[in-house]
Amino acid sequence: MVKFFCALALSLLFALPVDSVQAATTMRKIIVAYAAMNARVAPLWVARERGFFIKYGFDGETLFIRGAPTLVAGLTSGDIDVGYTGGTAVIGAAAGGSDLKILAALTNRVTYDLVVRPGIKTPEDLRGKTFGVQSIGGTVWMGAILGLEHLGLDPDRDKISIIVAGDQTVLAQAVATGTIDATVLDGVQSRRLQANGFPILAELNKANLPILSTGIVAREPYIQKNPQIVEGVLKAVIEGMAFSLSPGQKQNTLKIIQKYLKVDVQAAEEGYKDMVIGFDRKPYASPNAVVNIIRLMKTRNPKVAKIRPEDVIDDRILRKLDESGFIDEVYARYGVK
Repeated sequence: MVKFFCALALSLLFALPVDSVQAATTMRKIIVAYAAMNARVAPLWVARERGFFIKYGFDGETLFIRGAPTLVAGLTSGDIDVGYTGGTAVIGAAAGGSDLKILAALTNRVTYDLVVRPGIKTPEDLRGKTFGVQSIGGTVWMGAILGLEHLGLDPDRDKISIIVAGDQTVLAQAVATGTIDATVLDGVQSRRLQANGFPILAELNKANLPILSTGIVAREPYIQKNPQIVEGVLKAVIEGMAFSLSPGQKQNTLKIIQKYLKVDVQAAEEGYKDMVIGFDRKPYASPNAVVNIIRLMKTRNPKVAKIRPEDVIDDRILRKLDESGFIDEVYARYGVK
C-alpha cells in the first residue's frame, strides 16, 4: 500500500505542468490564518482554491484559528505570517505594546440585524430586557452596543442586561427559545428567525455604523522585511474578493463556501448574501471604524485610550495598488461594479 500511494503521488506530480511543479516546490510558504467561520472568509478561500497565492508569488496555507486573541498571539510569536481578522483583537494587542498593523479592511461597518422575540415592536420595548452577545468586548458585543445607540438606547440607563450566551448559532437558538429577548445576528441566522415570526427591529447594515470587522493584519517588522509578500497577499485577497463578487463566478464561489463551511446550497446562498452586503470594494481601513472600537474598548481597558487610528493602520501598500490601477482593473476583469 505504501508503494502504491508513493507511485500515485509521483504520477500526480508528473502530471502537473512543469511550471506548476516548480512553483509549488520553490515558492516561499507562508501561513494566512483566519478566526471566523462564515462566508465573509470566501475571498481568502477563493485565493487558495483558484491559485491566486501562487499567481502573486508565494505558496499560502490558510489556517483556521478558533478565536481572534489566539490568532493575534500566533502573529506576535511569528507562528502566523498574516491574519485575516477583525480590528478588536488588533487594537487590544496594540494597547499592550504589540506592533500589529491593519493593512486593509474588507468590512468597515456593522452588518448585523438586530433580532427580537415576538411582542417587541419598538426600541422602547427593549428597556428592561435581556440582550445576548458572544463575548463582552468582542465584535458582536460592539455591534450590539452600536445598534442600541443607533436606536437611542443605553444599556445602563435603560436597564438592558447584556449577557454572554454563545456564538451566532447559540444566540439564534436563545432568541428562539426565549432565553434572551434580543441579539444581533448575521443575515444567514436572522432571516431564518424572521421567517418564523421573529421581528428584525433594525437592519444595521443600512445605518452605516463604523466598525472594523474583517481586515488583513501583520506585524510591522514582517511588513518591512517582506513587502513583496505582503503586496502579493493583498493582491490575492483583492482578486479573491473580485472573484467572489463576480456574477459570472457565483456558482463557483458557492461551491467553495459549501466546501469550507460544510453546508448545503441553500445555506451557502444565504451566506453569500451576507458577503455581498458586507464588503467594501476599496478595502481601506476606516479611521472612524477604529475610533469606534477604541471608544468602546477603553471603558473596559483604559490603556486602549492612548491608541490612535494612525498607530494601527498601514495602508501604504494598498494605496500603491490602488493608484497603480490594480484594484479597478481586477474588478473590471470580473465584471464587478
